[in-house]
Amino acid sequence: MRILVIEDNRDILANVLDYLELKGYVVDCAQDGLSGLHLAATEHYDLIVLDIMLPGIDGYQVCKRLREDAGRDTPIIMLTARDALADRLQGLSAGADDYLIKPFALSELVARIEAILRRCQGSRKRQLQVADLCYDLDTLEVSRGGQPVRLNPIGHKLLALLMQRSPAVVRREVLEEALWGEDLPESDSLRSHIHQLRQVLDKPFDKPLLHTVHGVGFRLAEESDAR
Repeated sequence: MRILVIEDNRDILANVLDYLELKGYVVDCAQDGLSGLHLAATEHYDLIVLDIMLPGIDGYQVCKRLREDAGRDTPIIMLTARDALADRLQGLSAGADDYLIKPFALSELVARIEAILRRCQGSRKRQLQVADLCYDLDTLEVSRGGQPVRLNPIGHKLLALLMQRSPAVVRREVLEEALWGEDLPESDSLRSHIHQLRQVLDKPFDKPLLHTVHGVGFRLAEESDAR
């Protein structure tokens, strides 16, 4: 599960990141509203933890623009020191799914995250999509242009990593660590798996989606986004 934390207080941010990673979540972060909105609108997250008082634009605006302009329905838990009823209602009306008052116990935050994710898993599919490429994370079915794409286990993991970060470049070392951890294979196995993925993902189709950024890594995107 991948979570985005948008919080400008460095101490709170560090504590939340450490605790969520300890619980097994993959966590990204932003420390201002505009950066957080950009990440939330362009990347795939299972849930967002969003502070209200942020530099740039506040959490209410981040939530509202994410819902109305970006069309994202990612679950959002708002964090704030404000405990007035009007503040809670404003957060919920902006599109938040839950509201947690500071100071809060990290264990309560995780309990609320788990509760929301349980509800969402039963009501919505977890799907990734880039152009005409679709990946259902629940059934592990991959298709492009309506045609099924068959992958081996490493291919599935590699594709998910690239799609979650699309259209950004994913560095070679990031992919290698995610696939093999510290036990890296002696040969250039990543190049081999990228080649296999490209054979089934791009070769049968007119427009390539998997692009090599020489000396850096790889990105999955339409040509217009890959430039």
